[in-house]
Amino acid sequence: MGDPLTEKDETRTALRQVVDAAGPYLDSLADRPVYDRAAEPLLAELAGPLPEDGHGTGTAVETLLRVGTATATASAGPRFYHFVIGGSTPAALAADWVVSLLDQNAFVRASSRFADAVETVVLDWLRQLVGLPAGWGGALTASATFANLSGLALATHWWAQRHGVDVTSAGLAGLPRMPVLCGGYVHPSARKALQLLGHGRDSAEVFARDRTGRVDLAAIRRRLRELDGAPAVLAATAGEPDAGDFDPLADLADLAGEYRAWLHVDGAFGLFATLSPRTAHLSAGIERADSIAADAHKWLNVPYESGFVLVREPDRLGPAFGMPGAPYLPGPDDPRGGYGLLGPESSRRARALPIWATLAAYGRTGYRELVERHCDLARYLAATVDAAPDLQRLAEVPLNVVCFRYRPDGRSEAELDDINRRLGEALLDDGRVFAGTTVYNGHVGLRPAISNWRTTAADLDVFVDVVRELGASLS
Repeated sequence: MGDPLTEKDETRTALRQVVDAAGPYLDSLADRPVYDRAAEPLLAELAGPLPEDGHGTGTAVETLLRVGTATATASAGPRFYHFVIGGSTPAALAADWVVSLLDQNAFVRASSRFADAVETVVLDWLRQLVGLPAGWGGALTASATFANLSGLALATHWWAQRHGVDVTSAGLAGLPRMPVLCGGYVHPSARKALQLLGHGRDSAEVFARDRTGRVDLAAIRRRLRELDGAPAVLAATAGEPDAGDFDPLADLADLAGEYRAWLHVDGAFGLFATLSPRTAHLSAGIERADSIAADAHKWLNVPYESGFVLVREPDRLGPAFGMPGAPYLPGPDDPRGGYGLLGPESSRRARALPIWATLAAYGRTGYRELVERHCDLARYLAATVDAAPDLQRLAEVPLNVVCFRYRPDGRSEAELDDINRRLGEALLDDGRVFAGTTVYNGHVGLRPAISNWRTTAADLDVFVDVVRELGASLS
């Protein structure tokens, strides 16, 4: 079909194709399977050799829509409970289309004053939303993994400064291992961040007082004493994904203050507990952290990819993430600089737009109601599990995650673990609902997380029915 210049008039037609497909697809989310395995053969239509001349815009878009709407995982729908994934609110989805329409490079003000201005507003709105004091700053990232990377990078720079080293120019060579102390809730994304920063993913020293991972504060205090004044990093978790539990942030903040340690909090979804008076106690003390990582594509319900890091001393971002040397690039303190010099990514889409739109559309009250509704639904699911003779809850439900297992009578613990492992696989293959397995306190179980704005009690009833049906067929 030739050069895209020859098809420039096809743009509006192609966008209308997407709009026409969007309505039926969105309408289907309430009842469609999360994944339709029978549609998998359609994926073959996307393969084959690279087209020599191309099929044209209309044909390409039609194929992508037809195959995609049939085979895509309906994680935007109300029956997806895996990985703590939110959906996309109407405002966020529309704004994400605007992101692609405007196609801004949100690197610095010189590349897009619009994107920079929206990100500045969004970061302050997020700060206000979660109740942090004025003066905090941050940057938007692709994910909580990049947000953890950012916070722990700042911790690394702070730690090296305490040793008299500018790690920006000198690197880690010659420095001792950075002590990173945590409980058993530490997430693999924090370990990945330590790996990428050169500390090693196994550098985190875990102090847990039981098999669930609850932090052993006394053991951390003893380790801090052993360090005898050497700088250390405390890595805390606000909302672990197996049961939604929190490290005692206020107690860890006390330790950080007493021993002059850096406190980093991974609040991927649990940060939003701050929104409700009913759950805010879980995150008490988070305002005393030095850095906080979170995801917007979880409980804020904006499209992938969207995370953010918030930091108490934002002036630390520029030295850690500024880019050296090229005369055509502004520096982090340049009037034409921006957030690409304050975080790990340089080429950045304008991911602030969906966050701005959804916060502008629904405000603090709307998100408080969302958090409270999901917590109510989690308690509803927990009560349903408790009432079922063949289900067993494995943990308390402080937030929006319900950890439980299928438990028929007369089975040993080893047999129950095997049944529940196979049940997790069966759920993903069956596709009507989605939830993954975990090992909690030594037991294999399911860990559905309720974080999609579309989810209702009726969706949870379907989930329980499917779990019990598949569990019975396996046992």
